[in-house]
Amino acid sequence: MATDALTLLPGPGTRVLLRREQWLLDRDGFLAQARAMARSWPEGRYVINLCDDRGHFLLGFTSALLAGRTTLLPQARTPRVLREIAQRHAPATVIDDDWMEERLQLQEPDAGEEAVPQPMPGQAVAIGFTSGSTGEPKASAKTWANFLGSTQRNLEVLRRYAPVGTILATVPTQHMYGIETCVLLPLLGPYAVACERPMFPQDLAASLARLPQPVVLVTTPVHLRSFVDAGLVYRPPAVIISATAPLTRDLAIAAEDTFGAPLLEVFGSTETCIIAHRRTARDERWTLYPGLGLQPVAEGTQVHAPYLDGPVLLHDHVEISGERSFQVRGRAQDMVEIGGKRCTLGEITTRLLAIPGVKDSAVLQAIESGPLGVQRIIAFVVAPGVDDAAILAALRESLDPVFLPRKLVRLEKLPRNETGKLQRSALLDLLH
Repeated sequence: MATDALTLLPGPGTRVLLRREQWLLDRDGFLAQARAMARSWPEGRYVINLCDDRGHFLLGFTSALLAGRTTLLPQARTPRVLREIAQRHAPATVIDDDWMEERLQLQEPDAGEEAVPQPMPGQAVAIGFTSGSTGEPKASAKTWANFLGSTQRNLEVLRRYAPVGTILATVPTQHMYGIETCVLLPLLGPYAVACERPMFPQDLAASLARLPQPVVLVTTPVHLRSFVDAGLVYRPPAVIISATAPLTRDLAIAAEDTFGAPLLEVFGSTETCIIAHRRTARDERWTLYPGLGLQPVAEGTQVHAPYLDGPVLLHDHVEISGERSFQVRGRAQDMVEIGGKRCTLGEITTRLLAIPGVKDSAVLQAIESGPLGVQRIIAFVVAPGVDDAAILAALRESLDPVFLPRKLVRLEKLPRNETGKLQRSALLDLLH
């Protein structure tokens, strides 16, 4: 599958690229601002883009791209994380919304040439960071060729539901999922992006009512749950895309009913980008993108793609059936073995989420000190109105007794980050 057909900022110059409530920016206007900013970047190869405003982020990313800079995508915004990443990639320019506003007020847009400059395929354009097993941020570099290949496949799937449209997202742009949907789709495809980030049901309903159709809603299971439970009537988007956390079939069905739109769940990682999709309300198995291959190994699964620099390890074990169909069986570090029996923490979590009244859940395995090293399953649950006995009774119907949680920790809310992910360290802190 060739990616040379994809070009930066395709379409006519009048194509709307950014949408605010009372303001639009077309492709030519956006490109003029990006070119002017690219000429005045401070010295240094790296940029840490902390813009919350989606339009500012997109402009900062594009101008850095045109200037040959590499955008760093920290997995958290804590001072320590930012300091460590900046030290390892010095000198790095840190930009935020205030920085962008100041630059936009001072600079004159550059009309420049009519042709849109195209990055070199081998140009390193972004570095994502994931939390390794030690907690040390692990860098994953992306070239322009990597992004071209993954975006080509994302576009082919999305165009079946929305050949054109506006992307409205609840996820932060700094996450790789946000980059693939809110940055690369408008930069390489026929889509605009809404600058707002509606986090609450009423805000989402207002955004969907205001934006012209079709709309592509990009979100997470955590946000979907709050939108569904709100009981509001939403103007239907063309399609909903979900990722970053497991999505139960029951929630997928409820979301499709609530929004009156199909829901696609996408699967991938910071290292691989999106590699597969499924319509979770109907399909249990994932469909691998064309031209990709999966190879099970002891540590997980190797992903082979023509746009990747070589095989990339995915830490999930998969069961392959057919040329492009597979199921995820869990991560190696999530495998639990008690009394010669095996299960995964993901499966236990899925069983918990299937219990009526359980709004959110997470499970971990704690190893007690001592000669026996007892393995305890600890479940964290958000389940107002459902007592412990009812939860355990429901679990007994679907789990082997050895995998029943030894402890249930009741919470009003799980400590999820902006994309809905949970860190094991955050759950352990709750225990302490």
